Amino acid sequence: MSSIPATITEIQNCDNLHLVKFDTHGQTLCMMSLELHETIQVGTKVNLAVKPTHITIAKNLNDAISCANQLQTTIDSIDNGKLLSSIKLHFSDTTLEAIITQEQTQKMQLTTKDHVIALIPESELFIKEVLDG
Repeated sequence: MSSIPATITEIQNCDNLHLVKFDTHGQTLCMMSLELHETIQVGTKVNLAVKPTHITIAKNLNDAISCANQLQTTIDSIDNGKLLSSIKLHFSDTTLEAIITQEQTQKMQLTTKDHVIALIPESELFIKEVLDG
C-alpha cells in the first residue's frame, strides 16, 4: 500500500457524494467518497493511500485522459516476477509502488530512471490516516 502525505484544500458535496481535493508537494490530487468523518475539513493533514494494483503507469502520454490524479514520477526499481512486475516510483520524498503485468513492463520498455506518470483513479484514493484535526 502506497502512502502519500497531503493537506485537504477543498471539499465539494452533492447529496451523499464528496469530492475532496488535496495538495501533496505542490500537486493536486482528488478523491471521491460517499462518507466523510467530521474531522475531515479544509486544512486537515492526512496520509492518503492507494493499492499498488490501482496505480497505472503511462510513458510518453501526449493526449488528454480522464484520470485527474497524474503524478510525475521516476522509476527507482523494477522487480520482475513470472507474471507481475513491482515498480517503485519516486515522487518528491514519497515512494509509490505500482504492480502491473510483466508483459506490459516489457512492452513499454520500462527501465530504472525512466520518467513516467502515475495515474490514480479518484475512486481508488482514500484517506488512510488523519494526522491532525
